[in-house]
Amino acid sequence: MQIVVLAGGVGGSRFVSGVRAAYPDAQLTVIVNTADDVTMHGLRICPDLDTMTYTLGRGIDPERGWGRAGETWRVKEELAAYGLEPTWFGLGDLDLATHLARTQLLAAGLPLSEVTRRITARWLADDPRLILLPMTDDVVETEVAIADAAADGGRRWLHFQEYWVRLRAQPDALAIRRRGIEATRPAAGVAEAIAAADLILIAPSNPVVSIGPILEVPGIRTALRTGNAPVVGFAGILGGAPVLGMAHRLLPAIGVEVDAAAVGRHYGSRAACGVLDLWVMDSADAASAAGLEADGLHVAVTGLIMSSPDATAEFIRLAVKALPSSAL
Repeated sequence: MQIVVLAGGVGGSRFVSGVRAAYPDAQLTVIVNTADDVTMHGLRICPDLDTMTYTLGRGIDPERGWGRAGETWRVKEELAAYGLEPTWFGLGDLDLATHLARTQLLAAGLPLSEVTRRITARWLADDPRLILLPMTDDVVETEVAIADAAADGGRRWLHFQEYWVRLRAQPDALAIRRRGIEATRPAAGVAEAIAAADLILIAPSNPVVSIGPILEVPGIRTALRTGNAPVVGFAGILGGAPVLGMAHRLLPAIGVEVDAAAVGRHYGSRAACGVLDLWVMDSADAASAAGLEADGLHVAVTGLIMSSPDATAEFIRLAVKALPSSAL
């Protein structure tokens, strides 16, 4: 069985751990968001790829959910002592080695997909059927607009990381844009993985800045919509609030309510030019299921708390069993 997962962030990495627990013998390819990527101190940083790598390679800090276990911060402290910005983005000493390796390999002319293969070879050596792919080998960066009376048009654009990490998603996000997305194409291996898949899962990652960029890479949405594999999406909004992160601060900026049903409609049914064959919502949102079904989007309702890989595996298997026969 060949499974493809679209994912990003801490929640996405936990979801993929559950997919692996549910289908331990499957060929599993994870297409990871790279629009969070940023260059700082001359280093190319790929937060979602690194979180996914460390989590699946059992090197993640279990309390934070990101960064390396056993991390230290002496380089960060020294940079701050020199007064070098940005001081708000923490690069741990162990994590720094990953960024140095990536930057050196990119500078040598290797595409990000090959760089990722070399980095993950260390972490995922005991699971050769698990592959991590960046969504694109091209540079894409999410930017967020905030109000600024001194800026042209009364708004100022910030890199997503500055809005998310330095400002903690304050003030309100007025708009979202993806710099460079129009000129991208799927990374090496992405189109092939989607075409060969028996099952495609959209993780309960942030719909705006994790899943959104993947679907915006030219060719990926069309491949999902026209391919043979059923596509199952999982809500990360439970009872009107995100389980992890601050998606509620970004959804209004793209005109989507902070609601599981609204996100399902945002992704859309394949029958109506969307990407989903099945949308999975938490039991807290069961009342919305009938309305979605009436709109033509098949829905499954179950508990979606990712308390452990085994708990996540259980609801993933239940969801796949709920796929309509027409999608199989």
